[in-house]
Amino acid sequence: MVDIKLGSMVSEVAGDGPVVVLIHGLGGSSNTFQPLMSSLSGFRAIRPDLPGAGRSDMRPGLAGLKGLAAAVAEMLRAQAISEAHFVGHSMGTVICQELAVSQADLVTSMTLFGPILEPPPAARQALQARAEEARKNGMAGIADAVSNASLSVTTKARNSAVVAFVRESLMRQDPAGYARHCEALADMRPPEHSAISCPTRLVTGAEDVVAPPQMGEQLAQRIAGSKLYILPNCGHWTMMEMPSDAAQHLSLQLGEN
Repeated sequence: MVDIKLGSMVSEVAGDGPVVVLIHGLGGSSNTFQPLMSSLSGFRAIRPDLPGAGRSDMRPGLAGLKGLAAAVAEMLRAQAISEAHFVGHSMGTVICQELAVSQADLVTSMTLFGPILEPPPAARQALQARAEEARKNGMAGIADAVSNASLSVTTKARNSAVVAFVRESLMRQDPAGYARHCEALADMRPPEHSAISCPTRLVTGAEDVVAPPQMGEQLAQRIAGSKLYILPNCGHWTMMEMPSDAAQHLSLQLGEN
């Protein structure tokens, strides 16, 4: 594994073969996908920390989710990568969708864990409030709230290591960068889903309150030919809560394309 830095954005790169780009969600980092790495033998896996998250500083540039998508595309161009399989989690699934619309030739396929749609008005207000909370009081309260609300009952009862991972992932975020990502989600507009033509696999948890099965069903209707899979006893942090199932879904998607 090596680190590649482009501007402020740090990406982990491991392996050789067809490229797989893994894009984390709000409060996540490249480590969100660590449970999937053993399933990527024979591929070149690229895991960026998005600008403002993990080890990557926020930087000036195009704002919002389109700006984050542009940063990922710029990073791939710098490595002379013209096509890749894309894997996303939560907010990262929207970035994958944006790229599948704006740079269709770049996106060979998508595997989207906890896929989300544009938030309703109440959720937009809640994201704005969370951004203010991060700037004012830091990440401790947010980390506790997210780790409690976004994991399944089974995970919280039986797997304290996952609870600790999610809490630590949030605690380690830069409050200003996290706030910017909250605001990007609050301001998001839906991608032009009818323009997405690549094979797409949607995987969500039966107990996911962020990306509930109903949201996955709506997205499956919008993206022609996409397939939705619902994992029992799973919340929003799919790769951490159900690592074997998540890895199997990714392997199947990569094998089909």
